[in-house]
Amino acid sequence: MNTPATPDSQHRAAIKAFGESRHAKLTASRKRNGYFHRYLTKIVSHHVIPGSRVLDIGCAGGDMLAALKPSYGVGIDINASAIADAKKNHPTLTFHEMPAEEIGKLRETFDYVILSGILPQLYDLHTALEAIRSVCHERTRIIIATFSRLWQPTIRVGEFFRWKARVPDESWIPPYEVGSILNQCDFDMVSQKQAILWPFNIPLLSNFVNRWCAPLPLNKHFNLCNISIARMIPRTNRVQIPNCVSVIIPARNEAGNIKPLLDRVPAMGKKTEVIFIEGNSTDNTWDTIQKVVAEYTGPFAVSCYKQTGKGKGDAVRLGFGKATGDILMILDADISVPPEELPRFVDLLASEKCEFANGSRLVYPMEKQAMQFLNMIANKMFGWMFTFLLSQRLRDTLCGTKVLRKSDYEKIVANRAYFGDFDPFGDFDLLFGAARLNLKITDVPVHYKERVYGSTNISRFRHGWMLLRMCAFAARKIKFI
Repeated sequence: MNTPATPDSQHRAAIKAFGESRHAKLTASRKRNGYFHRYLTKIVSHHVIPGSRVLDIGCAGGDMLAALKPSYGVGIDINASAIADAKKNHPTLTFHEMPAEEIGKLRETFDYVILSGILPQLYDLHTALEAIRSVCHERTRIIIATFSRLWQPTIRVGEFFRWKARVPDESWIPPYEVGSILNQCDFDMVSQKQAILWPFNIPLLSNFVNRWCAPLPLNKHFNLCNISIARMIPRTNRVQIPNCVSVIIPARNEAGNIKPLLDRVPAMGKKTEVIFIEGNSTDNTWDTIQKVVAEYTGPFAVSCYKQTGKGKGDAVRLGFGKATGDILMILDADISVPPEELPRFVDLLASEKCEFANGSRLVYPMEKQAMQFLNMIANKMFGWMFTFLLSQRLRDTLCGTKVLRKSDYEKIVANRAYFGDFDPFGDFDLLFGAARLNLKITDVPVHYKERVYGSTNISRFRHGWMLLRMCAFAARKIKFI
């Protein structure tokens, strides 16, 4: 007895028949529009770490999957002719003729799941996304490429003149709707960006426009592609209490703050570790730290190290290198951010609501002398700049309180060569590295207090100019690609 056809099976059958009957035309169309497909592949590959496990849904001939340089790559497509080409052209990769709704049959997980141009062709997005959950682990990233409705007339003209092959009727899903559907299926949007302002190949001009003009705020609404990156939200109400939380405290000329600071650090996780890093002070900070550590009789594991390099970034790296905790935390020694507010950072990571918790001092009212006017303007400017660069909303990039998992920090270290060792502060190194890994970055409001001892180690103009140079450098690596 034959099983009656359902609307979704009828839809898949129609898509399959359409693709296989026009396979030669679709392949020729991809070649004619090779520049667009190569540039889209370049955009996607920017978000995929080489050597990862990658699943490409709707892989066509497998060219994008191969370009991502996976250690293990699997491509699926409903088009049998496309799968035959993929197996022939890329024999080191694995390909299956399979609809997206059935990928649970693979019974394996991947670091990245790619859906490039395939989302609008799926009959039931909720069913497909539910299936995608079965091939995700807790750190999997979903990368979705869709197309802007504004380009629909141009695409139709291209189809009329047969420059582009006609495809079945598809839905044009705007970015906000992609985010809404992902959220309904327990996926969390990490970032969204627009790309490819000029998909046609004009030597030199096309690359210039797409690299330098397409990302600009006024132009992004006219771009052809929308790139959405999401992560799976675990379906559990249980909070995984970390085994150990390591609090790294860089200290330079902060002798009067050491004892009060240690007294105020709250217990976090099953074990709390406090590590002081002294950074070439001109007062007696090092002697004070050694004395406080030697006399400490509380429940925490407390240690101290003297910095041999220069800068807060070097101190943070030393502290992170010595830390044994599964969650790493930076706390400035000036006590301008109350230590009592630290547990909320840990809670957010432990509940998987974010993967990089960034302190934000610009939410609550702050004490009068906590931040000077020029510093306030600079912080807001850098917040806007980072929101633009990282495609994730950030208000306060320069707050010293930043928290992430040690496993993610180790990945940032492993991929540090992508940006280089250029950050003396440590904040940008972590933020850029987290963005490179597509980590979910969340601003966590903190109160900002006046100093009670010492003076700031920040030079507004010299350090501000340095930060601008770092942003310009990173823009070439992150946004203008």
